[in-house]
Amino acid sequence: MTSPQAVNVLGIGGSLREGSQSERALRIAIEGAAELGVTTELISGPELVLPFYDTALADRDERALRLIEGIRRADGIIVVSPGYHGALSGLVKNALDYVEDLREDTRPYLDGRAVGLAAVAYGWQAAVTTLDQLRTITHALRGWATPLGGSINSAETKFDEAGGASDEKSVRTLRLIGRQVAEFAVSRAG
Repeated sequence: MTSPQAVNVLGIGGSLREGSQSERALRIAIEGAAELGVTTELISGPELVLPFYDTALADRDERALRLIEGIRRADGIIVVSPGYHGALSGLVKNALDYVEDLREDTRPYLDGRAVGLAAVAYGWQAAVTTLDQLRTITHALRGWATPLGGSINSAETKFDEAGGASDEKSVRTLRLIGRQVAEFAVSRAG
C-alpha cells in the first residue's frame, strides 16, 4: 500500500492580486488535502503568468516548465479560478492549456487523476458558470472531477488571511473538495 506522503496533490489557481479571494479559497482546499497526509504543492497568482500557450513552440520558459512538471508529478489536482464575466480567468485557462504538453505521457493529460474544482466570483451566476466550465475542461483533459465542486459568491463570503471565511460552510466545502482529491489519489496509488 502506498504511503499518503508518496502521493502529490497540486493546487493551481488564484489571480494576480496578492491575497485574492480565489487564492485564499485554493489554500483552504489544499489544506483539506494535506489533512490526509499527502504532499501538497501550490502554483498560484503571479507564478501562473505564462506565455500564451502555443503548440507550435517546443521551448517553454522556467515557470511553464515548473507547472508542466508539477502536473506531471501530481496524483491529484485542485483548481480554483476567479469568475470574470461569467467565465474562468484567462490566467487559469492558459495554465490549463499547458496540460496539452502531457499528451504523449504514460499518463496523458489528467488521466487517472482526481481534480477538485471551485470558482469564486462576485455573484452566483458567474460562480456557477465558471465551475461548469472547469468541469468541462477537466473532462476534456480526461480528469476525474470530484463529486463535490465549489461555487462561492464573494459578494456574500469573504476569505481572511488566517484561512477562514465569513461563511463556515464555504470553508467546509473547500476542505472536503481537497480531501476528496487526496482520498481518490491515495486509493488509486494503493
